[in-house]
Amino acid sequence: MKLILSFVAAFLFFFQSDIEVLRNSYAKANDSSTNTSNFIDVAEKQSGSDPVTLGYKAAAKIMEAKVSKGNRKALVKIGATNLEGIIKSNPNNAELRLIRLSVQENIPKIVGYRGSLKDDKAFLLNNYSKQNATLKNYIKRFAMQSKTITETERATLK
Repeated sequence: MKLILSFVAAFLFFFQSDIEVLRNSYAKANDSSTNTSNFIDVAEKQSGSDPVTLGYKAAAKIMEAKVSKGNRKALVKIGATNLEGIIKSNPNNAELRLIRLSVQENIPKIVGYRGSLKDDKAFLLNNYSKQNATLKNYIKRFAMQSKTITETERATLK
């Protein structure tokens, strides 16, 4: 039975797109240090240069500070600078806004990287209906566990 489940899991993982693998890994990254490390590894192995992939790579750099013993401040600064630059070049990309919102929501307040929470939340809520079904589902899953999005706002995501 375990062998069959292993084959099914391997089959599904093999046929997932790179972006789906990044999304799934990112969604679990804050659950534990192991998941954070796994997300960082997945992001580093991505060869894509599209804005969303680069956004996840920037988020991985920021999250690396969580598990690193090195210069955490530098990791956050590099990742945040990269993410801000990508969003500046792609201001209407909802997934990039979701990445930044989730990073800013989960980073310690003392770091000071929280300036776009309200803007990103408003952007996601206002542009939710314009997204494809996969991204809508991803946004909705994020919203259900978000500290920034209220219960009333969650109800508008259909």
